[in-house]
Amino acid sequence: MRPKPEILLSEDQKRIVWDLRISGPSARTALADRLDMHNGAVTRLSRELIALGLVEEHVQDQRAGRGRPIVPLGISSRGGYAAGATLHPGWLEIALVDFAGTVIVRDLEPFDSPDPRAFVEAVDRRLRGLSMSHNVLRSRFLGLGVAATGPTLAGDPTRRWTVDWLQGWRDLDLQRLFADYLGLPVWIENDGTLAALAEYYDSGLIRTCSSAIVFFIGHGVGGGIIVDRAILRGEHGNAGEIGRLFPGKSKRPSGIDLLAELQAAGADIRALNEVEMHQDTHAALIDAWVERAGEQLAVAADSGVAWLDPGAIVVSGALPLPILHALGAALERADWATAFPHLPRPKMHVSRLGSWAAAVGAALLPIHQLVAPNAER
Repeated sequence: MRPKPEILLSEDQKRIVWDLRISGPSARTALADRLDMHNGAVTRLSRELIALGLVEEHVQDQRAGRGRPIVPLGISSRGGYAAGATLHPGWLEIALVDFAGTVIVRDLEPFDSPDPRAFVEAVDRRLRGLSMSHNVLRSRFLGLGVAATGPTLAGDPTRRWTVDWLQGWRDLDLQRLFADYLGLPVWIENDGTLAALAEYYDSGLIRTCSSAIVFFIGHGVGGGIIVDRAILRGEHGNAGEIGRLFPGKSKRPSGIDLLAELQAAGADIRALNEVEMHQDTHAALIDAWVERAGEQLAVAADSGVAWLDPGAIVVSGALPLPILHALGAALERADWATAFPHLPRPKMHVSRLGSWAAAVGAALLPIHQLVAPNAER
């Protein structure tokens, strides 16, 4: 069962909001030209969207000009806010974003329970506190996105075969469980897919290219795909599950793999958020892991470029940013990136969000579902 958005927009209203999200503040005449709509229709629709609080007029200094000033329309940050939550081994992350997609706050606390009920109780408690402390309690709440691990079961996006450390989440209707407890609209999506959504917004790629593939190196290894500025979910909801390319019994380009190598080398480390403390003492080991993981990810990148011809590739995950940058550099050096110099190459980006990509993407999901004309494929 898909959650019902807090606001129902017509397709033409969505087109205007989406165009402003991509292009930035624009005059009504420019909107009409780009959307091939009559000026009168744009004026009427924009008036409706202003009344809903989703767009606003950007008043500019017109002292140097004459006549009636042109007042551009833009996305209103006051249109509402949404929340996103995810788990990493050992900690819980929650993000709040406003309607313009700007992050209001990022919140982290230790958490290690495999029980989804304990998770939703913690999320409820933290959301109440964050909403009060950041003065959004009376604002329009557009929903909660939850970034979950693992593929969907039988094409049902609410039921997932989660990783071993979250066995308590397996084969449950998570959307109903969380929505019933919270009394709020809740969306459930794969963490790699939501990381792709966050990176697509945060990097500005939403304005420069229509497609991207994202690698998300967390406890495991996953990914997400954006096509025509929409989330590509696939026939069974499992597009981007690149972990299946790297069988669990062998070495993988995953966070738990790096963790195991550091532990075998004598590092006193229990969770991914402790890797940063060992970058200097185990620099040679980490460098070797990056080279090997980069070669493995290059196989997935080559396949993704061949099949999808994306405009960008993004490396993201719950690893320290220097390691993500090293992985990005390894991908840039790989054979797939240089073998066909006469063909256009996707732009390479490295995350600024790190582990927060999944939580921020989860928070963006209710807004994306509300305004994107083709929110999923």
